[in-house]
Amino acid sequence: MKKVPFVLIAIRLVLGFVMIVIANNNFTYARLILVALMILGLLTDIFDGIIARRVGVSSEKLRRMDSQVDLVFWLCVGWCAWLLNPEIIIEHKYAIYLIFVMEGLTYVFSFLKFKKETCTHALLSKLWGVTLLLAFVSMIGFGHAGIPFFLAVFFGVVGHIDVYLIIYFLPKWTHDVPSSYHAYLIRNGKSIKRHKWFNG
Repeated sequence: MKKVPFVLIAIRLVLGFVMIVIANNNFTYARLILVALMILGLLTDIFDGIIARRVGVSSEKLRRMDSQVDLVFWLCVGWCAWLLNPEIIIEHKYAIYLIFVMEGLTYVFSFLKFKKETCTHALLSKLWGVTLLLAFVSMIGFGHAGIPFFLAVFFGVVGHIDVYLIIYFLPKWTHDVPSSYHAYLIRNGKSIKRHKWFNG
């Protein structure tokens, strides 16, 4: 069981590249398969952390690996959306640019302060992951952006601001910080309570 979280992370990484191959060929039922693989990818992301905490292997190394694979996975999904519906991506390019810039800044701020990438797994970031799934299901599965895309952008902006505040408040690097409020408590020397299902 201690190897399961690492296996789930590896599966998610492989799924991302498999999806690009499928989208690039765009055969019959490709979109349906891609939606199924996206959901599978999200499930691996949910359960790798839960299982890791249950079996006692939720280390810094594992959590950092999880965060970086998440980034690669969603970039692969985004590339699939571009391959299948470039007109949607072009139409909403400025909102997409905004999210890319905000994501890049989390790395800049974290490296400037801690000399390593951020790994907060904050609750708002998890909510953003869910809205990202909905947005990509809408775009890849139905060729439509609409409200799901708006929600993904909204929670993407809010989630990134929360991460900026977490980086600002934390006196030293740590992983699995539920929110900027929790980071503020840590800054003031107070203990925080992490949810067993989300942050251990």
